[in-house]
Amino acid sequence: MTDITTHQASRRRLLIALAITCSFMVIQVVGAYYANSLAVLADAGHLFVHNSSLFIALIASSVAVYLANTYNDGYKRAEYTGGLINGILYLSIAVIILLEGGERLSHHAGGHELEVNSYLMSIIAAIGFLFHGASAWVLYKGRKDSINVYAVFLHSFFDLLSTVSTFIAGVIIHLTGWEVVDILSSMLISLFVLFTGIKVIWSCIKGLAIPAEVLPTVKDVESTIVNTEHVESAHNITISKVDGALVVGAHIVLKHHCTLESHDSACRLEVEEALKKLLKVDDSVLQIESHDCPHH
Repeated sequence: MTDITTHQASRRRLLIALAITCSFMVIQVVGAYYANSLAVLADAGHLFVHNSSLFIALIASSVAVYLANTYNDGYKRAEYTGGLINGILYLSIAVIILLEGGERLSHHAGGHELEVNSYLMSIIAAIGFLFHGASAWVLYKGRKDSINVYAVFLHSFFDLLSTVSTFIAGVIIHLTGWEVVDILSSMLISLFVLFTGIKVIWSCIKGLAIPAEVLPTVKDVESTIVNTEHVESAHNITISKVDGALVVGAHIVLKHHCTLESHDSACRLEVEEALKKLLKVDDSVLQIESHDCPHH
């Protein structure tokens, strides 16, 4: 799979996941009102931040696709920047949950109680399990292709665990009335979120710290190809570093007489030698097209 195709697939996965989680966020807000549950409302706020991180990842992925289409390795920095913002959001979520948990624990110790519809709370959590499970499944397949998809997948996975914790907490509260269980489970999940945020931030900082590769411009590559004797034009040019080697890919349209004479191999060799001599290209992936071949 090419870089461009990979990032387009990542963008589609993020769009699907965003649609799923936004739908459930609306359900949570309505459910929190009728359940009179601050815990569910807090989860809805947490999901709002999650959707914000998804939106940021989507923007970063879109920028990555644009940069990939301008044919350089800049998309990596766009992805790492988006992942870094998401990591900071994770840390913010963890801190907010821990502070809220500490405040609720102090209120509980002071004898304050809150009438919560634990039955509705558990139902909402069960529905959330289905929604977050669907979102995590969509993102799971693309987690190795993009740091953004990986970051959002981890977030969705922990949201999945959070729904299980909320469901169990709702059942326990319904049976025993121990509201402190909900507080403790929320704080436990926040520790996982904190760990995730630190991991993502560290990965992105390391990625951004790598010096950017100095690559030939698309214009230089196109000029070198077109200036060879048998080439009419070039398009779909890609430039990248693969295991330290400079690799150029391109679709090459031959001049009319070259198409008639069918000496593709000689034309390909000429272009490869020109790229190697003038631009120090280590490897070329060239697709030869006839003069009348349509292209985009």
